[in-house]
Amino acid sequence: MQWTEKYRPEKFEDVHGQREAIEKIKIFIKYFGTKKKALILYGPPGTGKTTIAHVIANELNSEIFELNASDFRDKSKLKEILKPAIEQKSLTKKGKVILVDEADGISGYYDRGGISELLYLITSTSYPIIITANDVWNKKLSLLRKKAELVQLKEIGYQEITKVMINILRKENLFLNPNILTSLATRAKGDLRAAINDLQSVSRMKDPSLLTIDERNKETDIFNALRTVFKELPTKETLNIFDPVNMPIDEIILWVEENIPLEYKGKELAKAYERLSKVDVFKGRIYKQQYWRFLVYENILLSYGISASKDKPKTGFTSYKKPSRILKIWLNNQRTAKKKSIAQKYAKHVHVGQKRALSEFPIIKQIIKSNPSIKKELRLNDEEIEYVMR
Repeated sequence: MQWTEKYRPEKFEDVHGQREAIEKIKIFIKYFGTKKKALILYGPPGTGKTTIAHVIANELNSEIFELNASDFRDKSKLKEILKPAIEQKSLTKKGKVILVDEADGISGYYDRGGISELLYLITSTSYPIIITANDVWNKKLSLLRKKAELVQLKEIGYQEITKVMINILRKENLFLNPNILTSLATRAKGDLRAAINDLQSVSRMKDPSLLTIDERNKETDIFNALRTVFKELPTKETLNIFDPVNMPIDEIILWVEENIPLEYKGKELAKAYERLSKVDVFKGRIYKQQYWRFLVYENILLSYGISASKDKPKTGFTSYKKPSRILKIWLNNQRTAKKKSIAQKYAKHVHVGQKRALSEFPIIKQIIKSNPSIKKELRLNDEEIEYVMR
């Protein structure tokens, strides 16, 4: 039997390394139905999302109805499977908990309706719906985020992982060199499940001292990278903290800019913004001169420079925010897209270039407003008409 299953936590007190998340979950349970009916557990693989969903069911003495989102990628199948589960009472337990695992796999709202149906079922359910996701900030989950309580599960520290492994070895009447345990814990990079699987493999070896484990090439999410930069004092590793983050450097800059005021005050805040402004200076030089060596300075200032703005480590939990400027950029792009499509239709109709139509757009806008029949002639859609009439 896999040790990850054999020693899966059954109660909140058995869950390691997620104290803040557990407290939020308890509040959700206490006030279920008065505010939100769904809970999204999100975080990197191996942090206990699915396990905690089962723990919630145990704590509530409830049956768990489990679905993997990748098994039903459309509205009709979701309705067929999930609706009866929400409407029917449990035959053996006091209540019921609905688990939708790996919500990243559900099709988008405008695709085949998986998200839209789930949103409808959330409003009508009388049972808690627990949803797990690795990347809760995926665009297709935006509407789901509004309907659910978000609880982040953090990567588990190597010391906590070591404690869990020692407890398992005691129950199995086994012993391993503490250095080996530390190596397993640190190389797991916060993934408790991976550490336990490695531990089980190592325990079967005749000579564990010969063990060599390749360090996992694990992608770091933006929240963990920000936590390292803002909370900890800078080290050599800080210089490369954003390398594993699967995100363009320009977007990372926006994340850092948005969250600096949440961590720094006074002189620290001034130092951090000064270094961020220099990041922008080097970014401009790179684009203007195509001198890619400046990327080194951009990265140094963004990681080590921002981290070195403080004199001592910071404690406590901070909920980092998604950049508001990303939304503004998106809204501006949407407006620009409408402007371009209207100019394109006008240019084609009057036989002029699109560039000229864009440059004369204020005049074109007045022409369209002056005569309702022009809107029909240009075949403008409702969104384009609304844009013109503002």
